[in-house]
Amino acid sequence: MLSDLGAEVVKIEDEGQGDYLRDVSPGMFAALNRGKRSAVLALKTDGGKAQLRRLAEHADVLVESFRPGVLEQLLPPPWPERLVVCRISAFGQTGPWRDRAGHDIGCLALAGVLGRNGGLPLLLLADLFGGSQQAVIAVLAALLERGRTGKGRTLDLSLTDGATGLLLPHLDEPADAVTVLDGSRPCYRIYACASGAYALGALEPKFWLRFCTAVGRPDWTPRGYDTSLTPEVDALFATRTRDDWAAFLHASDCCGEPVLEPSELRTHPLFAARGLYAGDLPRTFPALMADVPMGRAPGRGEHTAAVLRDWA
Repeated sequence: MLSDLGAEVVKIEDEGQGDYLRDVSPGMFAALNRGKRSAVLALKTDGGKAQLRRLAEHADVLVESFRPGVLEQLLPPPWPERLVVCRISAFGQTGPWRDRAGHDIGCLALAGVLGRNGGLPLLLLADLFGGSQQAVIAVLAALLERGRTGKGRTLDLSLTDGATGLLLPHLDEPADAVTVLDGSRPCYRIYACASGAYALGALEPKFWLRFCTAVGRPDWTPRGYDTSLTPEVDALFATRTRDDWAAFLHASDCCGEPVLEPSELRTHPLFAARGLYAGDLPRTFPALMADVPMGRAPGRGEHTAAVLRDWA
């Protein structure tokens, strides 16, 4: 994300395999590392540690995701006064969980997201929302502060802490709280179609009225939140395909949209018109539409010599 905003980002990799994601999922690696440069440093040696310190003295920001305490071994304090050090870990640098290993699923479990979601979302919400997005916001705020004070700061980002932000409107609700957003109400539900699925979000009466009018069922108008009506609406949606429903309901403007697969986004007219994609990947900051070329992901150690020369 910082690279997409125009930052020069150097990825420090070890002398062995480097980032294992490059081998496990080349597509994910390419998406998460586009536009970066890669430098290999022998961080367990005195020479490698000296190189890391030299880079840190010239950098604006150092991002690390080791377990708490590891960075102190590789880059013993004090750290450069102007440096913003962004530390990302599963459970934070302090507290009784600081030394525990953690993955997205555990962070979401502790954050209450899995309990609220009713199961495991097929997205890395703790990593990408609780970690990456929170880190970008914190880094930019720290750089803004440094512009006033001349001093950096250390940021302690916990994936688990950050993921609780997804629950902000619901933190004080009991476990058995009734919600109209659970998909049981006919006005707010994902419907299986003859092929594909359609998402209806007609929460407000005016949108539900538009839907009922479009399908010729004015008698349903007062029953938008009536769960006993859901089977009837299920049966109705099963009579047509997703694309048929999308075309049929488009003009009614009833807050309904087809459920797309990720592979369909590139050719969808909305995203094509908005210029969401730049090359093979979507922009990370569509609101800015930053005119920054999104380069390819680097090979391991591809830029070691250049980085050590440029940042000397």
